[in-house]
Amino acid sequence: MNAIAPISKSVSTNPLKMSAPLGAAMAFLGVDGAVPLFHGSQGCTAFALVLLVRHFKEMIPLQTTAMNEVSTILGGADHVEEALLNLKKRMNPKFIGICSTALTETRGEDFEGDLRGVKARRQQELSGTEVVFASTPDFTGALEEGWSKAVSSIVEALVPAGPVEKDATQINVLVGQHLTAGDVEALRDMIELFGLTPIILPDISRSLDGTVPDEWRPMSNGGATLEEIARMNASAATLAIGAHMRAPGQALEAKTGVPTLYFDHLTGLDSCDRLCVELSQISGRAVPARLRRERSRLIDAMLDGHFYFAGKKMAVAAEPDLLLATTQLMHELGAEITAAVTTGSGSAALAGVPAKDVIVGDLGDLEKRAEGVDLIASHSHARQAAARLHVPHLRIGFPIFDRLGAAYRMSLGYAGTRQLIFEIANTIQAAHHDVTPQSLDPFLLRQKEMSA
Repeated sequence: MNAIAPISKSVSTNPLKMSAPLGAAMAFLGVDGAVPLFHGSQGCTAFALVLLVRHFKEMIPLQTTAMNEVSTILGGADHVEEALLNLKKRMNPKFIGICSTALTETRGEDFEGDLRGVKARRQQELSGTEVVFASTPDFTGALEEGWSKAVSSIVEALVPAGPVEKDATQINVLVGQHLTAGDVEALRDMIELFGLTPIILPDISRSLDGTVPDEWRPMSNGGATLEEIARMNASAATLAIGAHMRAPGQALEAKTGVPTLYFDHLTGLDSCDRLCVELSQISGRAVPARLRRERSRLIDAMLDGHFYFAGKKMAVAAEPDLLLATTQLMHELGAEITAAVTTGSGSAALAGVPAKDVIVGDLGDLEKRAEGVDLIASHSHARQAAARLHVPHLRIGFPIFDRLGAAYRMSLGYAGTRQLIFEIANTIQAAHHDVTPQSLDPFLLRQKEMSA
């Protein structure tokens, strides 16, 4: 088991971590007709909005209560009420997900009480729009924690309680923040091959997948519908993907009695095999021939790819669940994880990271520990560190803003794992320069040194 080293410095250099409210907003965007609302200053919202737009290359309907100096001192309930009424009047969303920020949480407002009062007073004006609150201060947690709290809030607020007649062909899927829209789409396809109907929450594969609608909508264009969420209590089972989805899975099971199956991740042969076995048992069907063939392709890719992984040194910086999925695959193919950096120490996923120790830190910590590695894997903010160290950079996680197609990249399932193996191997190969007679000529090398 590895050791987890907590943050030991008072300043962050080249931050790795993104805020919890941003993670919550991403989760809320996986609901159809949604508008995430930051309860904080305009600056808090602007930074999050820029990152979302640059990553997804889409219109993001992120709004703010626009707290100022006076409301920060006297309280922001009036700002919340005004924001809700304005959004209802101008946009008429089906769903508003409110994310608190450090500004309002530090003040210590009774926000849930204030919101209950607003809903009671404005019941008629807000009719037809569900409003859900998630407590996500910036100073606690990161993307995964914010995402988890948002999903838990949706479950608590919108899923009916109590036992109902179960639909044996319907299952719930609670997807983690580390999965892309492409991953979620691939997971839906796998489940449907077994004759099952998945209700996916949050479903970013239908809201942040880059479609062009026939008409402009000032809210999320697709995602899990409120009707689907209301039927989650009738499912035969729930799949929770990622350690940070354990809390929403427990909340859903406690409220509905639907049994939950937990997966650390769905990258790699063993994880995919377990998923297929569970789906086969739930559906009563054999594993489809298409998936058996994809499994065979993955095994061949692992045989081909291990030549490029064996003995290589890798440095990875990511949110805990993505860190676990990526490093385990690298380790299984023969690589050594010499540096592993993450955003927080509270995740159960960190115990499974195949590294001597896991550092809770930033990209400055990654750079210090990445001397002599063969690959750096992290989001786009690690590109400067990789350039300074002259090391190839594999972009994973959020945000990825200097490459197209970040939302469609896949690392889930047999096909996604195979794709990730090829991408890692090709990134390493592209940086490798074969030795030539000219490069070994001492006279040419001396001339180059003198001319420089």
